[in-house]
Amino acid sequence: MLSKLFIEQVINSQKERLSHLDTGLPREFGEIASLTSHALIVSGIRRCGKSTLLQQINKSSGIPSIYLNFEDPRLAGFDLTDFDRLHEIAVESAVTTYFFDEIQNIDNWESFVRFRLDEAYRIFITGSNASLLSKELGTKLTGRHISKELFPFSFSEYLKFTSCEPDADSSASYLRSGGFPEYLKTGLPEVLMQAFNDIIIRDIAARYNLKNVHIMQQLALWLVSNTGKPFSGNSLRKIFQINSSSSMMDYLSYLFDSYLFFFVPKFSYSHKVQIVNPRKTYCIDNGFININSVSFNDDNGRLLENMVYLQLRRQTSDIYYYSDKKECDFVVFQKGKLNGIYQVCWQLDKSNMERELAGITETMDFFDRKQAFIITHNQDDRFNIGDKKIEVIPYYKWAL
Repeated sequence: MLSKLFIEQVINSQKERLSHLDTGLPREFGEIASLTSHALIVSGIRRCGKSTLLQQINKSSGIPSIYLNFEDPRLAGFDLTDFDRLHEIAVESAVTTYFFDEIQNIDNWESFVRFRLDEAYRIFITGSNASLLSKELGTKLTGRHISKELFPFSFSEYLKFTSCEPDADSSASYLRSGGFPEYLKTGLPEVLMQAFNDIIIRDIAARYNLKNVHIMQQLALWLVSNTGKPFSGNSLRKIFQINSSSSMMDYLSYLFDSYLFFFVPKFSYSHKVQIVNPRKTYCIDNGFININSVSFNDDNGRLLENMVYLQLRRQTSDIYYYSDKKECDFVVFQKGKLNGIYQVCWQLDKSNMERELAGITETMDFFDRKQAFIITHNQDDRFNIGDKKIEVIPYYKWAL
């Protein structure tokens, strides 16, 4: 429990600090309506720009508001009763808009939000844990929120931020650097090393009271070093000598909920079959892979595949890989309907063309699809195989 005076001092302190910060590049987030009946929930990985986005929304609205970042150590011990004191400050200041950063740190926050929504307050929220947010949103805020995800800079945002032109050189630079704003500003590897470690220690180990942090760190390093490769929970359990299958599945879910990794299932119309088959791992950002990976292979193909996955993931989470006699990297659905088939290849040449075309045509046959894409680094081409059309397109054209 905190005093009203202390809460007000923290609010003013945070406001003063934020007034000197550059709100940076406007994010590609879509138009945000003047919400009163619904809270806007922005979720995403630590350091991807959620706080900056709140400031952009705040400044563009021009409406008096209260901003509170719950990662401020001075707010340790803030609980549900402190929201009442916070609201007294809002009433006294004639404020009808709240901005709450990293709200998942406060138990039962959704009760306060629901009550204020009923009073027509505008509320904008960020959080960096998908599971905690969805659990709370699914209780008291059902039907009263709009949820959106924020990722590190997309390729188009990267081009604006760096003032580069879309070409093979800029896509190669993006392939190495990724899109974390602070890393792009500084170029310091320590920025990504620290962010990676903070996610493991603060967002996972501390939150879930893990006793063996070393195992979680080693698991994260293995996954970031094996981006684009298939794995199973059982195989990882053996690698890390973990006796309990449930413990391994918990570890993977923690990494997933923190937005650090995504796990893509093999396509099957049977959900049970999807569960038992190996999944492929992809990382939230290529910069993390390059800086934190313990793999010394210069594998541009896997980095490009990760980059393509992230671009697709910004649009939908309904993504699979296809594998039968051959394999295709991505089968993408939107609202339950097939939306696209994609193969990823750094460069098509004599050594791989037959394999890449065989994988994508087999997938097209399975889904009875007449068009598909092969995403490359810097190749334009087109193949007509029977009634099938396969377009080969460079990433820097496709991603825009």
